Amino acid sequence: MASFRAFLNSPVGPKTTHFWGPVANWGFVAAGLADMNKPPEMISGNMTAAMCVYSALFMRFAWMVQPRNYLLLACHVSNETVQLYQLSRWARGQGYLAPKKDEAATE
Repeated sequence: MASFRAFLNSPVGPKTTHFWGPVANWGFVAAGLADMNKPPEMISGNMTAAMCVYSALFMRFAWMVQPRNYLLLACHVSNETVQLYQLSRWARGQGYLAPKKDEAATE
């Protein structure tokens, strides 16, 4: 019981935004995972790129803020992974990641 009480009153516990901010941000990860089965034509390249930049910036913030917010860091590492995968699906769907014609002809 003492450890639970210590968690409740800690600087990153559920009485602070250091806890509830990351919990809310897991929604971005869940949405990205839900979109993995959708066709790449439905992916917005601009929005996905913006989400990649957003998560990269907040990964640095989570690492630099005192006390370090490991929950926020984990959330944004997960979101960065999901969004980079979605961005690669979008790029492949747009033909940006297709092999060049010179390379394809020589193979």
